Amino acid sequence: MRILLITVFTLMLLGCDKANTTAGEPQLLRASYTSVLDQSERDYFVYLPQGYDQQDNKQWPVLMFLHGNGERGNGKSELGFVMSYGPLYEAWIQKRDLPFIIVAPQLPMLGMDQLGIDYIDNRQLSDIPKRLEQGVPARPAEFPTKRQIVREMSASDLTQTPALLPRGWEVIEDDLLSIIDAVKQRFNTDTGRLYLTGLSYGGFGTWYLASRHPQKFAAIVPVVGWGHPDLMAPIAEHQIPLWVFAGGRDSAVKITNFYAGLAELERLGHEDVRFTVHEDMEHDTWTRVYGGEDVYLWLQKQRQQAR
Repeated sequence: MRILLITVFTLMLLGCDKANTTAGEPQLLRASYTSVLDQSERDYFVYLPQGYDQQDNKQWPVLMFLHGNGERGNGKSELGFVMSYGPLYEAWIQKRDLPFIIVAPQLPMLGMDQLGIDYIDNRQLSDIPKRLEQGVPARPAEFPTKRQIVREMSASDLTQTPALLPRGWEVIEDDLLSIIDAVKQRFNTDTGRLYLTGLSYGGFGTWYLASRHPQKFAAIVPVVGWGHPDLMAPIAEHQIPLWVFAGGRDSAVKITNFYAGLAELERLGHEDVRFTVHEDMEHDTWTRVYGGEDVYLWLQKQRQQAR
């Protein structure tokens, strides 16, 4: 049984209260809930786009974003790490007019902070990006790389490879489903346009959640996270439009691991698969994907059909 208690939505706009918010401006909300995993109280972000409060009859598409391994946290003081990259970073920090209700939960640590992972151990709360009153902050530099671009590579053999990464988004699957339900109930949402995207660990989570609940999503966008062939049958059966992104110089996620799952989708007759490789990019291919326009324009064209 899935249980999620929404306790409060709190407006967060540069520390201002709602009375000082100009009508029509984008808003960033925090929603508190009780996690099914351990009964702890946690928060997630809900971004409302420009014009949301001025168009009562409009139904808005919903974009759920699953972050990477380095942005895990306690769902309270550390929640801001989920704004480090991705569509919420683009909409709230870079002040781009993205016409989606963006939902950004946070994956618990689940012991990852005990493994000596440098990018987790050495991060500081001061690293959380801030929305500026005037202008926008400089974008982070791209990851350096010395890896060569290789044009032809054989697909990896994944027959002995687990379908999931350890301690990933599947652990809080029930929380994610309940969050989706809560957002649909609370806000003016277009039920036929629920999208799912994630980067790195969140890319793997995107494949998993879409495979488990293919009837829910109008489209998915896994970024630098490959999908295991064992997850593909439900996605192909429901013909979920998907756009997959990889980095040609990615030193964290092997590009050859993408091919087996994509080939399985083709074998199963999936008719709407896009696969884009940014040959010159490292693992942070997400900066170009989410920093561009194409993926958002493509998502807006996708609507869930009767399946």
